[in-house]
Formats: sequence, C-alpha cells, structure tokens
Amino acid sequence: MKLQGAFAMHWQANGLQYGIPRQIDEWLAQGRSVLVNGSRGHLAQARIRYPDLLAIRVDVSLDILRQRLQARGRETQAEIDQRLARHVSLSDAADYGVRTVDNSTTLSTAVEALLGMLREEGVIQAH
Repeated sequence: MKLQGAFAMHWQANGLQYGIPRQIDEWLAQGRSVLVNGSRGHLAQARIRYPDLLAIRVDVSLDILRQRLQARGRETQAEIDQRLARHVSLSDAADYGVRTVDNSTTLSTAVEALLGMLREEGVIQAH
C-alpha cells in the first residue's frame, strides 16, 4: 500500500510500519473532522501536511506502561525496554500546542477526558 501511494502519512515505530489512508484527505475536504492515532515521533511532519490539526497526546506513566506491556505478553523484555526508552525520549521533547490526556487510570476515564477535550475545541457537539 505504501508503494502504491495509499497513505496520506506513514512511519515506522517500535519495529512496525504504520499508515493513515489517503481517504482522510477526502473527509477533510468535505469539512469532516478526522481522529487518527498517530505517532509523537511523526508529529512535526503531520503538522506540515495538516497545519490546522489539533494534536492530543494520550500519555501514560512509565510504571503503568511497563505493567501494561508486561501483562499483554506480546513483546520480549528487550522490546519492552526499547519501548520504554522511546516513551521517555519522546516524553522529554517539547510539545508546543499539544493537549494531553492521561491514560494512567481506567480506559473510561481517558475516553471521557478525550471527549471533553474534543467538545471544548468544538470538534464534536456536547450531548
């Protein structure tokens, strides 16, 4: 798909390849709001392509991230250590204009915080 130009954005992180389909450009041209799960490491490029984007960082404490990665059992300890090091390196970077949602507690708490932020920004309507 990458070679065929199917992605508006693409990047590599944690040994995996990620991409956002070009269809988001059509949705944005129609005036729709689009929510994507991107990468802090790719934010600068995303801001160039989409200068009006609202960047929201979903963050988690290092200890909770470690516990979650170990509990899911998909990565080796070396891979977990690499992910934790990447988390720290990206956490230290200055994120001008980035809003933050804390995902260190329950999923429902993080989702409510995200929805509240989107309402405040006028991206979604309050119910």
